[in-house]
Amino acid sequence: MIMLKFNNITKIFKTDIIDQPFTALSDVSFVIPSGSMVGFLGANGAGKTTSIKIIMDFIRADQGVIEFDQKLGKNKLEIFQKIGFLPERPYFYPGLTGEEFVHYMGSLSDLTRPQIKASLDKWGERFRISHAMKRPLKTYSKGMLQRIGFLTTVLHDPDFIILDEPLSGLDPVGRKELKDAIISLHQEGKTVFFSSHIVPDIEEVCDRVIFLKEGKLVYDGEVKKILGDGQEENFIIKFYAEGVDPRGYFPNIEKLPGDLWKCIVPSVDKERCLKVLLEHNMKIQKIDNDKKTLEQIFYQIRTQS
Repeated sequence: MIMLKFNNITKIFKTDIIDQPFTALSDVSFVIPSGSMVGFLGANGAGKTTSIKIIMDFIRADQGVIEFDQKLGKNKLEIFQKIGFLPERPYFYPGLTGEEFVHYMGSLSDLTRPQIKASLDKWGERFRISHAMKRPLKTYSKGMLQRIGFLTTVLHDPDFIILDEPLSGLDPVGRKELKDAIISLHQEGKTVFFSSHIVPDIEEVCDRVIFLKEGKLVYDGEVKKILGDGQEENFIIKFYAEGVDPRGYFPNIEKLPGDLWKCIVPSVDKERCLKVLLEHNMKIQKIDNDKKTLEQIFYQIRTQS
């Protein structure tokens, strides 16, 4: 099943009569399967936040339509009651305590006080924020605000969770804890869609990825497919060749400082190359997988003309 279809969306911003109109999105289409964990990648200005704002109906597309899974509801009110959204720069009322803010946000979703308490008990401990619920939000750190923002995003038990840069600005510990929470939500059957500049995190937790570049779709599909799924895998072998010139044995070889050499071999030739090294008493220093990471692919896409 498909949780959301983004169908041929175009969005043009008209600033004033002097400047040329800016095309933020140009005929973009992608899908978010139900139950998937989808990462949303693109450089600043690629159109990620514009896409999310269109999904959330904060702004309207000039062309194209958004289609939601019918299980979310028959109209926009029903649909958005089943969506949890955390914006990139959420606003928090500094004079409220954490508990007051959570109850206020829960009331906007028509939750009862017992429902809010049950959700707070569940997620407060998981997000390690329970100890600060009686304190004013103005005393919270960036990481604590992000945690309570995340808590209110899932307070009403949404089926579809949309997160705009949820890990931005967090320290490594905070990022790890919130990433674990995202994984936990996905394991509970939630559909999660989040944009991030932290590419390794998306590679680690997502099963699908969507790339945007300059308002156009570059890729929409499984992470394992864009990574090659193990096909044409190469290995980097570093070795010492004292008193031996190894250039006649390996086609793709590079001299490093000292007696150290490096060769790149396809997986089918790996065992043969290792046998040659051992037969000629060349000492192996290290063997690495040369498979491209999602981050390398992302930056390669960014720099392509």
